[in-house]
Amino acid sequence: MRRKPLDARRNRGTRMRSLRKHPLTYLTLLAVAFFSAFPVYWSVIVASHDNAALAEMPPPLLPGGNFLANVSRVFDTTPFALALLNSFVVAGTITVSVTFFSTLAGFAFAKLRFRGRNALLLLTVVTMMVPTQLGIIPLYMLMIKLEWTGKLYAVIVPALVNAFGVFFMTQYLSRALPTELLEAGRIDGCGTWRLFRHVVVPAARPAAAVLGMLTFMTAWNDYFWPLVVLTPDDPTVQVALSQLASGYVRDFTLGLTGTAVATLPLVLIFVLLGKQIIGGIMQGAVKG
Repeated sequence: MRRKPLDARRNRGTRMRSLRKHPLTYLTLLAVAFFSAFPVYWSVIVASHDNAALAEMPPPLLPGGNFLANVSRVFDTTPFALALLNSFVVAGTITVSVTFFSTLAGFAFAKLRFRGRNALLLLTVVTMMVPTQLGIIPLYMLMIKLEWTGKLYAVIVPALVNAFGVFFMTQYLSRALPTELLEAGRIDGCGTWRLFRHVVVPAARPAAAVLGMLTFMTAWNDYFWPLVVLTPDDPTVQVALSQLASGYVRDFTLGLTGTAVATLPLVLIFVLLGKQIIGGIMQGAVKG
């Protein structure tokens, strides 16, 4: 009776290895990589030319020599340096807060036993189904009462914790963190906070890196709420990009230059956390 599941696993492993070696697999990966990277490449190409070059047939496919001049125009047209700084402050603060509190809450929901745990987790998941736009008006009224309109507090504080992060870390820690390891730590005299620092945090590092990257990207790309609550003189980077794209005659070169500059921090974040991100994805795939 035990041979059938074992044979099935062996056959599945053989099929997976043959699929990895198939030329069609590599062609598919190359096609996906090309179509994913081409928009970024095209943004850089457009940013290095002027608007007149975009009307040429065929369009230019190689970089030009106007990139630095276009970057200078971006910073002269809008307060782009301030927008980048504001976005760094907002996205960095939100990322650290969401990663920390989501890991802490995920540990509590996954491994601690307390009354109402399932009901609280269900309530947290249900909040993910509520559209963000429904809370804009009451949230804006609250910002007015707190006198936070036009300040970065109004963008940072509502996003310090989110339901997705809590659910994500709960699901990860429920599988990746053995209960026996926590029991061994308690036998050694560790309290809950010490267990979190020395046992939970190292185990949650791959998932925390993935959550951190997703949170940073979400906060960096957020447009609607900063547009509502901030002023044009003190914007985030997405609001500044919308200012570049406005006007009677659209300067596509200027807009895509700003987009290329605004994309660089995301690329740097992926380079810094790439190893942890890929490790977390692969670890989840192996466990699945």
